[in-house]
Order: sequence, then structure tokens, then C-alpha cells
Amino acid sequence: MSELPHFRSRAAERRSGPPRKLSCPKGPEPGSPHPRPIGESHHCPRRDVLLKFPQRREETVRMAQGNPEQGGQTDNIPLAVSTIILTVLALSLGDALIKMTSGNFVIWQIFVLRSLIAIPVLVAVMVAKTPGRLRLPDAMPWVALRSLMLVGMWVCYYLSLPNLTLSAAAAAYYTLPIFITLFSALFMGDRISRTAWAAVVLGFLGVLLILRPRAGDFNAYAILPLISAMLYAGAMILTRTKCRQQDPILLSLVLNIGFVIVGGVAAAIILLLPETSRQGFLLAAWAGMGPAEWVSMALLATAILIGSIGAAIAYQNGPPAMIGAFDFAYVGFAVIWGFIFFAEVPDVTSLLGMLLIVGAGILSLRQ
Repeated sequence: MSELPHFRSRAAERRSGPPRKLSCPKGPEPGSPHPRPIGESHHCPRRDVLLKFPQRREETVRMAQGNPEQGGQTDNIPLAVSTIILTVLALSLGDALIKMTSGNFVIWQIFVLRSLIAIPVLVAVMVAKTPGRLRLPDAMPWVALRSLMLVGMWVCYYLSLPNLTLSAAAAAYYTLPIFITLFSALFMGDRISRTAWAAVVLGFLGVLLILRPRAGDFNAYAILPLISAMLYAGAMILTRTKCRQQDPILLSLVLNIGFVIVGGVAAAIILLLPETSRQGFLLAAWAGMGPAEWVSMALLATAILIGSIGAAIAYQNGPPAMIGAFDFAYVGFAVIWGFIFFAEVPDVTSLLGMLLIVGAGILSLRQ
């Protein structure tokens, strides 16, 4: 009985001491009836387990940090999702303003003037961020290609509008999340889960319920919004892969410079056309600018600032297949702006389409 406390203290010491090493069985001793052949390595399941988990841990860290070819930047999903929602909100509002003012402005006038307002703001922000270090981006060829693709996207879409109904053009254009998901698998090697594809299909069904294009609305010009969707998808893949380390302010600056160049060239070409041909949203002469027109143009400049910077931030910080599903939210916001500005009351089918789009976003996040 006198040794019982001592026994307990030794047991407690063994329990509280350092963990015992896991030893591998050494197999039969030499000279045993079944010795291990000389040169044969001994397989230890315990050692395999211990080695396996650090490898899995390193793989997880590499996935979280991003692909080195994409800059090794860590994803920030909450930032990416909130930014893309704000982006499509701003862009849909800007397009609603364009619809309100389309009787006054030609599209090339909007391209040039709104970007001429946005460019000084972007330059001022860049100078304030890095005084004395305003320079060209490191990946200038890729940045220029990205901007060219985005400008081409807008041009193709607007060129289709005189020959397609708005619902048909928008339905063809909003195949873009499908192209984003497909391109991310083809060009980035991303694994696209069934959940991701289900989110894309669900969102597209929601778009179709809202727009309800008829078969007779489509013609050969429907290829233009499809090309527009592919250009946008390609530009976002470039944003993720080749322009991920570039400042979003700089990407927006180069894009708006592209708008000015393309809009200026188009305006010069229109001046060469006969007077009888200069009409409509694409070919009309520039409208006169009064105080109300400049206010409208300033609002459009604000929308393109938010949209161009936000798209860059979103696709730099989140997987394209996931972020692309939230581009469908544009159509839902367009329904809201239609109700606010044009008294267009959505029916039950449109509301169901909006719910499907919201469901697509939730499903995309769940992957």
C-alpha cells in the first residue's frame, strides 16, 4: 500500500510525458525460420500514413496560394463575389441610362466622352497611390489584348441590336458564363464540378425565363452577341492568368484609352459617309452637349469606372467558373431598373427567373 502513491505518480508522469514514437515492426530476427530476403525494403503502413498527410497539407497550401503561372496569389472569394455583384449592378444601371439617353447620343460618342471623363480620374488615383511611378504595365501585350477584346465585345453587341430584338441579343450574350466555365477548363486546366455546371445551366434558364426570346427573333446576326460573349469570357480568362498581378486601376485605364481610340476612329469613319446614311444609334452625328447631357455622361463614366475596375478585381480574386455564374445577376438588376425607370412591372415568370439566378449564385458558392 505504501508504494501506491508512487505508482500513481509514475503513471501520471507517463501519461503527461512526451508522446511515444510510433515504431515500425522490424520483422523476423535474423536466423528465424522466415527471414526477410536481403535487399528487400520493409513496408511500414504507419510510416506511409505519417508521410502522406504532410504531402496533402502541402498540396492544400499550394491550391490556396494559387497557380504559380497565375502569380501565386491567394483567392479571396468574399471579395470576388461582392465585387462582381457590385460590378453588374453598376453596368446594368449604366445600360439603363444609355437606354434612357439613346435618342440623344450615338454609341461612339458615349465611348469617347465617358472615357475622357474617366481617364483623368484613373490617372489621379494612380499618381496618388504611387507618386512618380506612373509607368506601363509589365505585361503590356496581354493587357492591350485584354482591352481590345473587351472593346470588341461591346462593339459586337451593339452592332447586333439594330438587327435583333433586345431579348434575343441579351439571351445570346448571356451564354457568357457557359463560355467562361468552358474556357477555364480548356485553357486553365480547372476541374469543373457538376455543381458548377448545374449553377451555369440554372442561371441561363433564369435568363431565358426573364427574356423569353422567340425562335423567330433569332437570325444570322445572333452570331454577334455570341462572339461578344466569347470575347468577354476570353478577356476574363486573361485577367485571371496573364493580368492577375496587374493593378485593376491600370487595367481600367488601358481599357478606357481603348474606348477613346475605337470611338474616335469610328466617328472619323462616320464623317466620311453620305449625309443620308448618318442616322440611328450607330451612325448618327454626335449630339450637342448641354448641362443635362454632361450629367448623364458623368453618370455613365461612373458606371464604367466601377464596372471596369470591379471586373478586374473579381476575376483576379476568384475562380472564373464561380464568378461567371454571378454575371447572370445583370439580367435580374435590369428587371429592377426597368421597374424603377420605365415602369416595366415584372410578371410571375420574370420573378421566377430572378429566383433561379439567385439560386445559381448560391449553388456556385456551395461548390
